[in-house]
Amino acid sequence: MAVTGLLLCGFLVAHVSGNYLLLSGRDAFNAYAEDLKSFGVLFYVAEVGLLELFGLHIVLAIVVTRENRRARPVPYVVYRSRGTRTFSSNKMFLSGVLILVFLLIHLWTFRFADLSGTTLYDVVMTHFQNIGYVAYYVFFSCVVAVHVAHGFQSAFKSLGLEHAKYTPWIRVVGLLFAWGVALSYSFLPIWACFLSDFSKS
Repeated sequence: MAVTGLLLCGFLVAHVSGNYLLLSGRDAFNAYAEDLKSFGVLFYVAEVGLLELFGLHIVLAIVVTRENRRARPVPYVVYRSRGTRTFSSNKMFLSGVLILVFLLIHLWTFRFADLSGTTLYDVVMTHFQNIGYVAYYVFFSCVVAVHVAHGFQSAFKSLGLEHAKYTPWIRVVGLLFAWGVALSYSFLPIWACFLSDFSKS
């Protein structure tokens, strides 16, 4: 869980970095998309590897959740915060399910979009002209932040890197990273909808 989670955190950064080429316009973004496909078989191998990474993370999440429930078959009557339980940690499974739903919709909307007579840039920007879609996208960016906020620091603990001196800093870095990711992903649809030249055309 820790290793796959941290690798997926790296993917979040790489993915949003490429998405920011939207700011450079149609030609730059479409060239980026085509450059990825120019790797040929390697591109599809990378996609399959990423899919397997997501799949493994999901399977491990289910296994860990079942083991936790098996270890305590009788649920708590009352949950009390002891300083380590947070909203993020309490909602890990739920946020994970929501992210999976978002991912499937996201792939259907963009990765498998019909580009006949149009380009990926136009498909993305057209969706981002819809205020309802923008709100949906921003909401799920925040769901990702909630998930990552706990997952990031938990990964270090699982890898045995917990230390009284450094753990508080890891928590701070985890929160900054999680909400930095949310802001980075949220900015693009907001910009596209309200500030871009595409929205004024």
